Amino acid sequence: MTDFKNILDKAKEFEKKIKESQNKITNITAEGVAGGDKVKITLNGDGEIVKIYLSNEILKEKKEIIQDLIIAAHNNAKFAIKEKTSEEISKVTGGLGIPGVKWPL
Repeated sequence: MTDFKNILDKAKEFEKKIKESQNKITNITAEGVAGGDKVKITLNGDGEIVKIYLSNEILKEKKEIIQDLIIAAHNNAKFAIKEKTSEEISKVTGGLGIPGVKWPL
């Protein structure tokens, strides 16, 4: 019976660590850049855009170029968020991936 109780205690501890990790992930930010730092987009851990920077110089470009640079900066930031999220999850799981589970939960 103690083995089962030990397993339950470890599961509760793991659940607590996952919840703490989820809170940290929400507070993570990452910046994506494009056009030689003329376009910058900052995302939070939920993947929401929290800041956009467009240089005065880039505003002189054609609309299509600006659109492409915004997309590139966003994709760059999204990649960085995924990396930071994976690092945070690895801290909790000890590098063990859980197949079929998409992080953050």
